[in-house]
Amino acid sequence: MPFRPRLLRLCVAGFAAAAVFGASAAPETPPTPSQNSDAVMQLLLQKGLVPSATAVSDTTQGLVQQVRDTASDLVMSAMNFLGVPYRRGGNSAEEGFDCSGFTRHVFERSLGLVLPRRADQQAKDGALTKVSRDELKPGDLVFFNTMRRAFSHVGIYIGDGKFIHAPRTGSEVRIEDMRQSYWMKRFNGARRADLDDAARAETVQPRN
Repeated sequence: MPFRPRLLRLCVAGFAAAAVFGASAAPETPPTPSQNSDAVMQLLLQKGLVPSATAVSDTTQGLVQQVRDTASDLVMSAMNFLGVPYRRGGNSAEEGFDCSGFTRHVFERSLGLVLPRRADQQAKDGALTKVSRDELKPGDLVFFNTMRRAFSHVGIYIGDGKFIHAPRTGSEVRIEDMRQSYWMKRFNGARRADLDDAARAETVQPRN
């Protein structure tokens, strides 16, 4: 049964901690902001994105703070798939992801919002709103021209100029910096889902 956003909002730190420590149960009370921050940092440490707990850069601290402050269930869900291998046509952690399979899986699992299958179709989805680069927020879809055609690649913006995506064959889900020249030259645009509408739809029409 898919995760429901209201459960993720209550247990986001518990799920993140379970991914790191193998915990068997979520906390009995909602997590505090500091617990959410710790969960994000533990994920970054586990995946080797931070060298050590005592060698955290200002940039990394900013990323952790931004993810925590936005309380983005979608971003936390996406980060739990760091390290999953790329697979063309892949739609799940078990079989691997391609770029649009990854974003589709995360959005459906976190918001109950089913995106189209291909990256270019997701960019044209009428349920999403266009967002300029200087207005990006964690959870936005970011699109790139990586195959000499518009909207041929997609990832999820997580804050601090970084995004998470399934890059290509032989790689795995990872975080990269959109400010690198490669991505800056190929950036096509961004789209945003109305998270409040998605939550309301989930409440009115609960999924089985």
